[in-house]
Amino acid sequence: MIGQRGKDMKLLISRFIAIIILVVFGLLAMTGFLMIKDAVFAYISAHGDTSIVSPKFEWLHFSEGLVLFLIGMSFLGGWILFRDRKKNYVGPRFKEKRKPKPPLQSS
Repeated sequence: MIGQRGKDMKLLISRFIAIIILVVFGLLAMTGFLMIKDAVFAYISAHGDTSIVSPKFEWLHFSEGLVLFLIGMSFLGGWILFRDRKKNYVGPRFKEKRKPKPPLQSS
């Protein structure tokens, strides 16, 4: 009886850790998206300010946001593709390619 309870607890902890990892990468992607949005909004809103002669685009802020967004979304997309391949939900285009077996050499 105690052995089964230990297995259940192990499964619960491993699923909790997996969800925490997904949340961290989701927050990373969200932060990146917000940084991109802020950089674009600041540039567009600077055009309405008459005191600024030549508005500057925040390339560093935009680039950091793009990197964070791509890291987060790549991880989440890869995780979803891995899970769907495992459960055979993907179409033939995304199925894992199997390497042909080499012919047996008889001696």
